[in-house]
Amino acid sequence: MKYGVFTHADRPDLAERAAELGDEIWPEYNRHGDVVNQWWHRMRVDFPDLQFVLYDEEADELVAEGHTLAVPWDGTVDGLPGGFDGIFEPAFGPERKSTLCAMAAEIRPAYQGGGLATELLSLMRDVAARYGFGDLIAAVRPSWKDRYPLVPIEQYAAWTRADALPFDPWLRVHARIGGEALKAEPESLRISGTVEEWESWTKMAFPVSGEYVFPQGLALVSIDRDADRGLYFEPNVWVRHRV
Repeated sequence: MKYGVFTHADRPDLAERAAELGDEIWPEYNRHGDVVNQWWHRMRVDFPDLQFVLYDEEADELVAEGHTLAVPWDGTVDGLPGGFDGIFEPAFGPERKSTLCAMAAEIRPAYQGGGLATELLSLMRDVAARYGFGDLIAAVRPSWKDRYPLVPIEQYAAWTRADALPFDPWLRVHARIGGEALKAEPESLRISGTVEEWESWTKMAFPVSGEYVFPQGLALVSIDRDADRGLYFEPNVWVRHRV
C-alpha cells in the first residue's frame, strides 16, 4: 500500500488534522446527529487505538480516516445495537466487549474511486483481529439510497443486480469481501432541528408542515412548522464480516 497507516495514538498530530475531515465528505444535515454529536469527539479521544488515518507522506496529505468502536454483541440479529445511535452507549459501558463495529470509512473526495473503501474495511478487520474479535459489524449507510428516498430500506437492501450482488455500490463493496447483510435498520440515526436549521442544512424551503424529500436525504424529513421542528431518521443496513 502506498499510504502510511497510523492510529490516532501513533500520530496524534495527524488525528488533530483529520478532525474536520468529515466536513469534506458528509452532507451538512448529516453532521447534526442528536446522539452522534454527543459521543463522536469522545470516541476519538477515548479510543485512539481504534481510529486510524491513511497518510500520503510525500505529499503531506491526509487521504482517509477509519473509525471503529468495540461493543458487546451476542452474535444474534436481535442482539445488534439499536441502530447507529445505539452503538455508543454499550461501547462506552462496562460490559465486556466482544465485537468491533465499523463507525465510518471517510475518504477525501480527491481519492475516492480508487479502491480505498475496500482497503479501509480490510484495515478495520485487521484492528478486530488484533484485539481478538471474531466479527466486524457495521450499520452501513447505502451510498445510492438518496436516489430512492421513498423506497423503504427493507426493500432497497434486498435489491440485487443480474450477478446477484447488491444493487447499492457500498453494500456491494461489503458483499464482495464477504460481508453478510443481517437486517435493515429504518431508524438508525436520529437528526432533529428547528425548521430554520433544516432549511439551512438542506438549502431548501419547507413552507408547510409535512414529509419532504430533500437533497442527499436517504429518507423523508418530517417538518412540523407549529412545533418548529424537523425530524429525520437515517436508515442503515447491518452487515457482518467474519474476521
